[in-house]
Amino acid sequence: MNQPLLVTAARKAGPRLTLTLGTLVVLGLLALPLLSLLPADNPWQVSAYTLTLVGKILCYAIVALALDLVWGYAGLLSLGHGLFFALGGYAMGMYLMRQAAGDGLPAFMSFLSWSELPWYWAGTQHFAWALCLVVLAPGLLALVFGWFAFRSRIKGVYFSIMTQALTFAGMLLFFRNETGFGGNNGFTSFRTLLGFDIAAPGTRAVLFLLTVALLLGSLLLCWRLTHSKFGRLLTALRDAENRLMFCGYDPRGFKLLVWVLSAVLCGLAGALYVPQVGIINPSEMSPTNSIEAAVWVALGGRGTLIGPLLGAGLVNGMKSWFTVAFPEFWLFFLGALFILVTLYLPKGVVGLLKKRSQP
Repeated sequence: MNQPLLVTAARKAGPRLTLTLGTLVVLGLLALPLLSLLPADNPWQVSAYTLTLVGKILCYAIVALALDLVWGYAGLLSLGHGLFFALGGYAMGMYLMRQAAGDGLPAFMSFLSWSELPWYWAGTQHFAWALCLVVLAPGLLALVFGWFAFRSRIKGVYFSIMTQALTFAGMLLFFRNETGFGGNNGFTSFRTLLGFDIAAPGTRAVLFLLTVALLLGSLLLCWRLTHSKFGRLLTALRDAENRLMFCGYDPRGFKLLVWVLSAVLCGLAGALYVPQVGIINPSEMSPTNSIEAAVWVALGGRGTLIGPLLGAGLVNGMKSWFTVAFPEFWLFFLGALFILVTLYLPKGVVGLLKKRSQP
């Protein structure tokens, strides 16, 4: 008689515990920027370094969430999401560079003896147009690439290789000085954002809060999407695409929609990443970065939404420590972590927790 009661109580306590922990985490994140505004001699004061580090990890968590949407639910393993992230960052960086240059040319263009701005820099002095570019640059690229890829029914490892080749080509293009994006140095030395000092504690606090809001909004959007009829179609597409086609559905439209949405989320994350970190360069398009994003999702548990957020936090937290203590061993550790997760944690940390919570 007691066993069914215990099982029922455990099942009811699971969602409540998750909701309670999630609420505590959100409250803690909301408290960080407020604590950063305290005087430096206050023991509760959060340093600018800590706030920037956590803000950067939150931006990466949005990328992990976006990747989970296409990989965990639609079965599309992308190794090129770093490109969409960087494009959003460059779009915001163009605005910040124009603000720093005033009426003149950005510093790197003056150094290269350029006489005028390239045509694609037109309007970037306006914040509204910069926001449009943040959405349009990754969104249109994902739309064009996805339309041709899904029309040709490219999937599986071939799709992954093509996305990796795409981000590598983007990295090589942005490394060239003549493309007008700062070459290998990228954009840096930002000063103001909408007239506010970008290094001021108040500005950093607002940017952090906007990052938290974007993360929560993206999580809510993905949760509503994956728990709808569209989400069931995505999982059917992942598990049995041919059977879905026999039922009368055209998978190309569903793939393209979720692919473009995922790219736009990455672009928005990149736009918030740049003013907080203070730099954007072609290394953000490195295939290694996109592979790291796949590790975040795999470690946390793909197809769970919450798992990739945990994975992004865990991996980037370890990376922050490793790159200071043992910088030369970080990539070896990352590769070993991916192998161990693949062999012993196929469902990630969330899958392990679910397994342990089952009576």
